[in-house]
Amino acid sequence: MSSEILVRPQADPARDGTFMTVTPESAGWTYVGFEALSLSAGQSARRPLDGRECCVVVIAGHVHVRGAGEQWASVGGRPDPFSGTPDAVYLPPGGELELTGADGGAEVGLCFAPAPNGGVAARRIAAADVPATRRGYDRHERIVHDVLMVSDAAESLLVTEVITPSGNWSSYPPHKHDRDALPEECLLEETYYHRVTPSDGFGIQRVYSDDRTLDETVAVHDRELVLVPRGYHMVAAPPGVALYYLNVMAGPVRTWAFQDDPALAWTRADGATTDLPIPKEHRS
Repeated sequence: MSSEILVRPQADPARDGTFMTVTPESAGWTYVGFEALSLSAGQSARRPLDGRECCVVVIAGHVHVRGAGEQWASVGGRPDPFSGTPDAVYLPPGGELELTGADGGAEVGLCFAPAPNGGVAARRIAAADVPATRRGYDRHERIVHDVLMVSDAAESLLVTEVITPSGNWSSYPPHKHDRDALPEECLLEETYYHRVTPSDGFGIQRVYSDDRTLDETVAVHDRELVLVPRGYHMVAAPPGVALYYLNVMAGPVRTWAFQDDPALAWTRADGATTDLPIPKEHRS
Protein backbone atom coordinates (compact mmCIF):
# COMPACT_ATOMS: atom_id res chain seq x y z
CA MET A 1 0.00 0.00 0.00
CA SER A 2 1.47 3.34 -1.02
CA SER A 3 1.77 6.19 1.47
CA GLU A 4 0.89 9.84 0.92
CA ILE A 5 3.37 10.99 3.58
CA LEU A 6 6.36 8.58 3.67
CA VAL A 7 9.48 9.35 1.62
CA ARG A 8 12.23 6.74 1.42
CA PRO A 9 15.90 7.41 0.63
CA GLN A 10 17.13 6.89 -2.91
CA ALA A 11 18.35 3.37 -3.56
CA ASP A 12 21.29 4.81 -5.51
CA PRO A 13 22.62 8.10 -4.09
CA ALA A 14 23.60 10.80 -6.56
CA ARG A 15 27.25 11.33 -7.44
CA ASP A 16 27.41 14.23 -4.98
CA GLY A 17 26.16 12.07 -2.10
CA THR A 18 22.51 13.17 -2.14
CA PHE A 19 20.19 10.36 -1.05
CA MET A 20 17.03 12.25 -0.07
CA THR A 21 15.35 15.15 -1.88
CA VAL A 22 12.04 16.83 -1.05
CA THR A 23 11.00 19.91 -3.02
CA PRO A 24 7.79 21.95 -2.82
CA GLU A 25 6.87 20.39 -6.17
CA SER A 26 7.47 16.79 -5.05
CA ALA A 27 5.62 17.36 -1.76
CA GLY A 28 2.72 19.21 -3.40
CA TRP A 29 3.06 22.28 -1.22
CA THR A 30 4.61 25.77 -1.27
CA TYR A 31 7.38 26.43 1.22
CA VAL A 32 9.57 23.62 2.61
CA GLY A 33 12.44 21.85 0.87
CA PHE A 34 14.84 19.31 2.36
CA GLU A 35 17.81 17.27 1.20
CA ALA A 36 20.06 14.76 2.97
CA LEU A 37 23.60 14.00 1.80
CA SER A 38 26.34 11.62 2.83
CA LEU A 39 29.73 13.08 1.90
CA SER A 40 33.01 11.21 2.09
CA ALA A 41 36.21 13.14 2.79
CA GLY A 42 36.91 15.42 -0.17
CA GLN A 43 33.54 14.80 -1.85
CA SER A 44 31.72 18.01 -2.81
CA ALA A 45 28.14 19.09 -3.52
CA ARG A 46 26.86 22.45 -4.79
CA ARG A 47 23.44 24.05 -4.65
CA PRO A 48 22.17 27.36 -6.08
CA LEU A 49 20.39 29.51 -3.51
CA ASP A 50 18.20 31.48 -5.89
CA GLY A 51 15.32 32.82 -3.83
CA ARG A 52 15.86 30.33 -0.98
CA GLU A 53 17.50 30.58 2.40
CA CYS A 54 19.21 27.45 3.71
CA CYS A 55 20.14 26.01 7.08
CA VAL A 56 22.91 23.43 6.80
CA VAL A 57 22.59 21.02 9.74
CA VAL A 58 25.53 18.66 10.31
CA ILE A 59 23.80 15.47 11.41
CA ALA A 60 27.09 13.66 11.96
CA GLY A 61 30.78 14.16 11.15
CA HIS A 62 32.52 17.25 9.75
CA VAL A 63 32.00 19.28 6.58
CA HIS A 64 33.51 22.41 5.05
CA VAL A 65 30.86 24.99 4.07
CA ARG A 66 31.18 27.86 1.61
CA GLY A 67 28.54 30.42 0.66
CA ALA A 68 27.51 34.09 0.77
CA GLY A 69 31.14 35.07 0.26
CA GLU A 70 32.24 33.27 3.43
CA GLN A 71 33.60 29.86 4.36
CA TRP A 72 33.61 27.77 7.50
CA ALA A 73 36.05 24.90 7.97
CA SER A 74 35.24 21.58 9.63
CA VAL A 75 31.69 22.39 10.74
CA GLY A 76 30.23 19.63 12.89
CA GLY A 77 31.80 17.25 15.37
CA ARG A 78 29.30 14.83 16.86
CA PRO A 79 29.78 11.21 15.76
CA ASP A 80 26.02 10.60 15.36
CA PRO A 81 22.79 12.56 15.79
CA PHE A 82 22.17 11.08 19.26
CA SER A 83 25.38 12.59 20.68
CA GLY A 84 24.80 16.21 21.62
CA THR A 85 23.66 19.34 19.82
CA PRO A 86 24.48 20.07 16.16
CA ASP A 87 26.70 22.55 14.39
CA ALA A 88 24.86 24.41 11.62
CA VAL A 89 25.28 27.25 9.12
CA TYR A 90 22.60 29.69 7.96
CA LEU A 91 22.86 31.11 4.43
CA PRO A 92 20.62 33.75 2.81
CA PRO A 93 19.48 33.48 -0.82
CA GLY A 94 21.86 34.35 -3.63
CA GLY A 95 24.94 32.69 -5.00
CA GLU A 96 25.88 29.08 -4.42
CA LEU A 97 26.28 26.77 -1.45
CA GLU A 98 29.27 24.42 -1.59
CA LEU A 99 29.78 21.50 0.81
CA THR A 100 32.94 19.37 1.01
CA GLY A 101 33.34 16.40 3.29
CA ALA A 102 36.10 16.89 5.88
CA ASP A 103 38.18 14.12 7.47
CA GLY A 104 35.87 11.21 8.16
CA GLY A 105 33.09 12.65 6.00
CA ALA A 106 29.67 13.86 7.11
CA GLU A 107 25.92 13.38 6.95
CA VAL A 108 24.26 16.72 6.27
CA GLY A 109 20.69 17.97 6.17
CA LEU A 110 19.86 20.95 3.93
CA CYS A 111 16.75 22.84 5.06
CA PHE A 112 15.23 25.27 2.53
CA ALA A 113 12.46 27.88 2.48
CA PRO A 114 11.64 30.91 0.31
CA ALA A 115 13.26 34.22 1.30
CA PRO A 116 11.91 36.83 -1.13
CA ASN A 117 13.13 39.67 1.10
CA GLY A 118 16.76 38.52 1.06
CA GLY A 119 16.94 36.60 4.31
CA VAL A 120 19.41 37.67 7.01
CA ALA A 121 23.20 37.68 7.31
CA ALA A 122 25.05 34.39 6.91
CA ARG A 123 26.38 32.88 10.12
CA ARG A 124 27.63 29.72 11.75
CA ILE A 125 25.39 28.33 14.50
CA ALA A 126 27.76 26.63 16.95
CA ALA A 127 26.66 23.50 18.78
CA ALA A 128 27.49 25.21 22.08
CA ASP A 129 24.88 27.87 21.28
CA VAL A 130 22.06 25.44 20.43
CA PRO A 131 19.87 25.00 23.50
CA ALA A 132 19.04 21.46 24.61
CA THR A 133 15.85 21.18 26.65
CA ARG A 134 13.65 18.48 28.09
CA ARG A 135 10.04 18.78 27.00
CA GLY A 136 7.03 16.85 28.23
CA TYR A 137 6.87 14.43 31.14
CA ASP A 138 6.56 10.73 31.90
CA ARG A 139 6.35 8.74 28.64
CA HIS A 140 6.25 11.82 26.43
CA GLU A 141 9.44 13.38 27.71
CA ARG A 142 11.95 14.09 24.93
CA ILE A 143 15.04 16.23 24.28
CA VAL A 144 14.72 19.19 21.91
CA HIS A 145 17.54 21.03 20.10
CA ASP A 146 16.24 24.37 18.79
CA VAL A 147 18.61 25.05 15.89
CA LEU A 148 16.78 27.91 14.18
CA MET A 149 13.48 28.65 15.87
CA VAL A 150 11.40 31.81 16.29
CA SER A 151 13.87 33.61 18.57
CA ASP A 152 16.68 33.05 16.01
CA ALA A 153 17.08 35.30 12.98
CA ALA A 154 15.83 34.01 9.60
CA GLU A 155 13.16 35.02 7.11
CA SER A 156 11.03 31.87 6.79
CA LEU A 157 12.85 28.81 8.12
CA LEU A 158 12.19 27.08 11.42
CA VAL A 159 14.52 24.16 12.23
CA THR A 160 14.69 21.90 15.28
CA GLU A 161 15.83 18.41 16.31
CA VAL A 162 14.17 15.98 18.71
CA ILE A 163 15.54 12.89 20.47
CA THR A 164 12.82 10.47 21.58
CA PRO A 165 14.07 7.91 24.15
CA SER A 166 13.17 4.25 23.92
CA GLY A 167 9.53 3.64 24.78
CA ASN A 168 8.57 7.33 24.69
CA TRP A 169 6.28 9.48 22.56
CA SER A 170 7.06 12.91 21.13
CA SER A 171 5.42 15.69 19.14
CA TYR A 172 2.85 14.96 21.84
CA PRO A 173 0.04 15.60 22.47
CA PRO A 174 -0.85 15.38 18.78
CA HIS A 175 -1.03 18.93 17.46
CA LYS A 176 -1.51 20.73 14.18
CA HIS A 177 -0.54 24.00 12.48
CA ASP A 178 -2.40 23.99 9.18
CA ARG A 179 -4.55 27.17 9.37
CA ASP A 180 -3.45 30.74 8.76
CA ALA A 181 -5.51 31.90 11.74
CA LEU A 182 -3.21 33.82 14.07
CA PRO A 183 -2.97 34.23 16.99
CA GLU A 184 -4.66 30.85 17.59
CA GLU A 185 -2.83 28.88 14.88
CA CYS A 186 -0.38 29.38 12.05
CA LEU A 187 0.09 27.59 8.74
CA LEU A 188 3.35 25.64 8.65
CA GLU A 189 4.39 22.82 6.33
CA GLU A 190 6.73 20.37 8.05
CA THR A 191 9.12 17.51 7.33
CA TYR A 192 10.42 14.89 9.76
CA TYR A 193 13.75 13.32 8.75
CA HIS A 194 14.29 10.26 10.95
CA ARG A 195 17.37 8.45 12.25
CA VAL A 196 16.87 5.28 14.27
CA THR A 197 19.09 3.42 16.74
CA PRO A 198 19.62 0.53 16.46
CA SER A 199 19.56 1.13 12.72
CA ASP A 200 17.42 -1.94 12.03
CA GLY A 201 14.70 -0.67 14.36
CA PHE A 202 11.71 1.50 13.49
CA GLY A 203 9.48 4.23 14.87
CA ILE A 204 5.81 5.03 14.42
CA GLN A 205 4.36 8.30 13.12
CA ARG A 206 0.73 9.23 12.70
CA VAL A 207 -0.67 12.20 10.72
CA TYR A 208 -4.44 12.79 10.69
CA SER A 209 -6.96 15.55 10.05
CA ASP A 210 -10.18 16.32 11.93
CA ASP A 211 -12.29 14.93 9.08
CA ARG A 212 -9.93 11.95 8.58
CA THR A 213 -9.49 12.69 4.87
CA LEU A 214 -5.84 12.36 5.87
CA ASP A 215 -5.27 9.55 8.37
CA GLU A 216 -2.01 7.63 8.05
CA THR A 217 0.06 5.69 10.55
CA VAL A 218 3.43 4.61 9.17
CA ALA A 219 6.46 2.68 10.36
CA VAL A 220 9.52 4.89 9.80
CA HIS A 221 12.96 3.37 9.39
CA ASP A 222 16.45 4.83 9.49
CA ARG A 223 16.90 7.74 7.04
CA GLU A 224 13.24 7.90 6.04
CA LEU A 225 11.19 11.11 6.00
CA VAL A 226 7.57 11.92 6.79
CA LEU A 227 5.67 14.84 5.22
CA VAL A 228 3.20 16.76 7.37
CA PRO A 229 1.13 18.83 4.91
CA ARG A 230 -1.77 19.25 7.37
CA GLY A 231 -3.41 17.65 10.35
CA TYR A 232 -2.37 16.48 13.80
CA HIS A 233 0.88 14.55 14.13
CA MET A 234 2.83 12.56 16.72
CA VAL A 235 5.75 10.09 16.95
CA ALA A 236 6.38 6.99 19.08
CA ALA A 237 9.59 5.05 19.79
CA PRO A 238 9.05 1.34 20.53
CA PRO A 239 10.81 -0.20 23.53
CA GLY A 240 14.47 -0.84 22.70
CA VAL A 241 14.56 1.82 19.97
CA ALA A 242 15.49 5.52 20.21
CA LEU A 243 14.52 8.03 17.54
CA TYR A 244 16.07 11.23 16.22
CA TYR A 245 14.26 13.55 13.85
CA LEU A 246 15.17 16.80 12.16
CA ASN A 247 12.16 19.07 11.62
CA VAL A 248 11.95 21.74 8.92
CA MET A 249 8.98 24.12 9.01
CA ALA A 250 7.96 27.15 6.97
CA GLY A 251 4.80 29.02 6.02
CA PRO A 252 3.47 32.48 5.16
CA VAL A 253 4.35 33.87 8.62
CA ARG A 254 7.46 32.91 10.60
CA THR A 255 5.92 31.97 13.92
CA TRP A 256 4.87 28.81 15.77
CA ALA A 257 1.27 28.66 16.98
CA PHE A 258 -0.45 25.29 17.12
CA GLN A 259 -3.63 23.56 18.28
CA ASP A 260 -3.68 20.29 20.22
CA ASP A 261 -6.07 17.49 19.33
CA PRO A 262 -9.01 18.32 21.63
CA ALA A 263 -9.35 14.67 22.59
CA LEU A 264 -5.81 14.60 24.04
CA ALA A 265 -5.12 18.23 24.92
CA TRP A 266 -5.55 17.37 28.62
CA THR A 267 -2.23 15.47 28.50
CA ARG A 268 -0.37 18.79 28.18
CA ALA A 269 -0.32 19.10 31.97
CA ASP A 270 1.90 18.57 35.01
CA GLY A 271 4.80 20.42 33.47
CA ALA A 272 4.30 19.27 29.89
CA THR A 273 4.59 22.82 28.58
CA THR A 274 7.76 23.60 30.51
CA ASP A 275 11.13 23.39 28.77
CA LEU A 276 13.84 22.41 31.24
CA PRO A 277 17.41 23.30 30.21
CA ILE A 278 19.95 20.50 30.12
CA PRO A 279 23.34 21.50 31.56
CA LYS A 280 26.08 21.55 28.93
CA GLU A 281 28.04 18.83 30.69
CA HIS A 282 25.10 16.45 30.21
CA ARG A 283 24.30 17.21 26.56
CA SER A 284 26.29 14.43 24.96
